[in-house]
Amino acid sequence: MENETIYIRMRLRLQSLPDSIITIGDLAQIIGQDKLVNKIAKLAVYQIKKSDRNIVVIDVMKVIATIQKYYPTIEIQTIGPSQTIIDVVYKKKKPTIGLIALVWFLLFVGSAIAIMNFHEDVSMQQVHQKLYFIMTGNNLEKPLLLQIPYSLGLGIGMILFFNHFFRKRLNEEPSPLEVEMFKYQQDLDQYVIIHENKEVMKRIRS
Repeated sequence: MENETIYIRMRLRLQSLPDSIITIGDLAQIIGQDKLVNKIAKLAVYQIKKSDRNIVVIDVMKVIATIQKYYPTIEIQTIGPSQTIIDVVYKKKKPTIGLIALVWFLLFVGSAIAIMNFHEDVSMQQVHQKLYFIMTGNNLEKPLLLQIPYSLGLGIGMILFFNHFFRKRLNEEPSPLEVEMFKYQQDLDQYVIIHENKEVMKRIRS
């Protein structure tokens, strides 16, 4: 195995149960001779502890050190990210129907109030009245001919904007909300890597 070379690409995120033993095969994709890759993939790198709470960050240097401990002559080439974030998944209680109904009610009322306040701020009813007068020449307090299609269009527009109808995606293009959530997740991952990765934090003691 003196001339063997393996290529390692760390995974960005990984979900694990408490007290699980994390192997190199869990943390990274490995390319090399099949027999050697199978052996390396089974090497244990870390065991999840209760003190780890919800997040553990494993650095590629820890993976390399583990491989060199058992196979010191192998040449290791790393590609891609240098850390893997492990999300420790604990058993969660299933939400009750009452809690789901309460959350749904709060979201429904909150969004309805937000939409009504927006329309009140921009005087949408007066806009509809003026448009109806321009189109028909008649003054009408409630121009339903405009208000009903506008209300339907508002709902359809929100479905198209978020690119989802309940759980069904309309097309493969990500919605603006998904893009913003992706950016937020990237920032969160970067924060976690810097503050949770013990390998990159060096404390200088006086």
